[in-house]
Order: sequence, then structure tokens, then C-alpha cells
Amino acid sequence: MTNNLEAQLLALQQEGEGAIASANTLERLEELRVGYLGKKGQLSILLGSMGKLPTEERPKIGAIANIVKEALQTSLDKQRTALESLKIQAQLEAETLDVTMPGIYRPQGRVHPLNNIFDRALDIFVGMGYTVAEGPEMETDYYNFEALNTPPDHPARDMQDTFYLPDGNLLRTQTSSVQIRYMESEEPPIRIVSPGRVYRRDDVDATHSAVFHQLELLAVDEGLTFTDLKGTVKLFLQAMFGDLPIRFRASYFPFTEPSAEVDLQWNGRWLEVMGCGMVDPNVLKSVGYDPEVYTGFAAGFGIERFAMVLHQIDDIRRLYNSDLRFLRQF
Repeated sequence: MTNNLEAQLLALQQEGEGAIASANTLERLEELRVGYLGKKGQLSILLGSMGKLPTEERPKIGAIANIVKEALQTSLDKQRTALESLKIQAQLEAETLDVTMPGIYRPQGRVHPLNNIFDRALDIFVGMGYTVAEGPEMETDYYNFEALNTPPDHPARDMQDTFYLPDGNLLRTQTSSVQIRYMESEEPPIRIVSPGRVYRRDDVDATHSAVFHQLELLAVDEGLTFTDLKGTVKLFLQAMFGDLPIRFRASYFPFTEPSAEVDLQWNGRWLEVMGCGMVDPNVLKSVGYDPEVYTGFAAGFGIERFAMVLHQIDDIRRLYNSDLRFLRQF
């Protein structure tokens, strides 16, 4: 009985060491460990028969069992170390970065020409002490027209073909509505610029769009004159275009009096670039300002107009088409 159990233990060691040496994954190695050395493994099963041995023979078989167990455990540890090294090596090879390979090209983003004009203009006005004010694009008739001295029967409404909404509101035709809202909540002195999107029922062509962008400025204080307006407009245009000739021509807007168009001499010809004027006293009255105490001036321009002039763009529709061949020029 003793010799038979001893032979089984040595055979188990030989078999186990061979199986462990051929294991090619850590998962398979763990299966062998449990199969040979686990609580219900083959070694435990063989040792379970030691109870049938004579008392004096048990120490000898116990010593052989410990040798077999240590040999199998040593084989397991050695193979585990080897498999883990292979796994790490494979991972390193898979994650190795070849710095000599060409990089993945990711095109650099650029500022859209319209955003560029907005940013430049706002930087100039903020540097002059103006605050940026914004308002809703869906407006009431009161803020878009009536408070700006344009009653329902006023002919100036024909100058701005408006998108009316089913609920009686409208899409603003000008950012001047922001000025009214701001003046209703603030007391003079005020200096604001209101940038934003506006809407008009224009036929779309090379110079017109139903949706475009404006920036308007407003200053209200005691003692402001047309000279202050001219100085502000000149300073702004020279910062945008350079030191070029500028002229003011008499014009008409319902919310300013007197009013003027501003022309800039660009590439040898005069270009109309802005509208401006002194705030009409009726507009000041509509927001609760005393026109006997306060005066103000306003001016505005189209962002698309400036972009087309500065970048020599021949068609306004190019600004909205998202054509990368066009946008990469800026």
C-alpha cells in the first residue's frame, strides 16, 4: 500500500509539471493549480487515502507529499512569471508608438469672418468704455417699431419688410430694440453696443440676405452733441479700416434726428458703411428720459457689409455656405 501511494504521488508530480510547463495562458494555469493543489484537487484526493496506512508509514508518505506539493507550486510560480512577462511584452508591442511615423493631420480651426468682425468691433467699443447688451430676436411691435418713433402708419415701416409671427410678434428687423429695453431698465449715462442677428423679407442675392447681423451703439448723457457722434464713428472706422477719408451725408431714420449716412473711401471709391444720428427726443420720452436734460447718439452697421469690404468678398451667400474652400482663406 505504501509503495503504491508513493508511486502515485511521484507520477502526479511528473504529470503536473509537464501540464504546467505546456500551459500557454494564465487562465489555463489557474485551472491546473486548482486541479492539482486545490481542496478537491488530485493531491488532496491521494492524501485522503493516508488514513488506511499504518501509523509508522504515514510520516514518510507525508514528506513525499510535501515534496510533490512544493515542486508543483514551484512549477506554477515559474510558469506564471513567464506568462505574465509574455503578456506585458505583447502589451508593450501593441502600444508602442513609432515616433518616425507621420502624424494624423487634424486641420486647425479658424475664426469665421463674421465672428472676426464681431470680435474686432466689440474690442474697439469696449475699449472706448461701452458695455455689450443683448436682447431677444423675437420681438413685439412696440419695441421693434413704436418705441423707436415708428407708429403703425409710418412710411418708414415700408423700408423694413418684416417677418410677422402668428401670435402677433415679429422677428426683429434691427438690434435697436435692444436699446429701448436697456434704457427702460437703466438710468443715464449709458453707453452700450448691441450685436446680434436680424431678419427682413429680402430677396436673397449677392448683396442681400433674409437673415443677417448688425451691431448698433447707443450713448445717452447730458450734453452729447453731433460732434461726439462724429468723433466716435471716426475713431471706430479708423480702428477697423485704417486712416482713410470719411464723410457724413444727411439721411433719414425715424429714431434719430438729425441723421446721417457714413461713407468710407475704399480702394479709390466711396462706400456707404454706417448709419447714425442723434437720438430723436420722442425715443427718449418713450423710455422716461427727459430730452430737455439728456441727449444721445446712435449708430449701426451690418457685419456682413464690413466682412465683404475688408475681405473683398463678392457674394454675401459665401458667408453662410460652410464651404471649407472659402473658409480656409481666413
